[in-house]
Amino acid sequence: MEFSQVVRSRRMIRNYDPDRPVPDEVLARVLGNAVRAPSAGFSQGWDFVVLRSAEERQAFWDATTDPASPPDNWLRGIQNAPCLIVCCSDPGAYLDRYAEPDKGWTDRDTARWPVPYWDVDTGMAALLMLLTAVDEELAGLFFGVPAERVDQVREALGIPADRNLVGVVSLGYPAPDRKSPSLRRGRREVSKVAHAGRFGTPLELA
Repeated sequence: MEFSQVVRSRRMIRNYDPDRPVPDEVLARVLGNAVRAPSAGFSQGWDFVVLRSAEERQAFWDATTDPASPPDNWLRGIQNAPCLIVCCSDPGAYLDRYAEPDKGWTDRDTARWPVPYWDVDTGMAALLMLLTAVDEELAGLFFGVPAERVDQVREALGIPADRNLVGVVSLGYPAPDRKSPSLRRGRREVSKVAHAGRFGTPLELA
């Protein structure tokens, strides 16, 4: 598939065919592209916990949902996904990297970072997963772990306390799905978001 078609075709899919697992060779390409994401100082401070068996996925859902509350349509669709990839960032990998001689920030002070690049870079890796899924004729969704459930997910999946849970990518073959009602907001045009030289000056392109 042409790259421009991949970009234009990508959207968040919230329902999957539970009877069609993601083939190993496809998952290998998804993860292989993810680790080609850019990272500050080539720190590569990310980890991906891949949940494929019913038991593994159920451990995640048990940690993130209330069993006393029946799932809504949104949750039921996502729970059909045959593969979940929990994307974690490793701040320490960046602090260690930038304390090396060629960087020299030996104090390892997070205040030196204008934004948490460990989370940004892991998010870019997740986007490459989503784009690869489209190229492989799969569907994908990026969603977050509720803040009040993060500790339960750490415990359920054995994720160390020094990792940030950036989000989760669900993968699978698409099933009938309704588009998000948020799409009615419309996509912001380039002319509204691109500024020429100074904020507030519209960028004009031929």
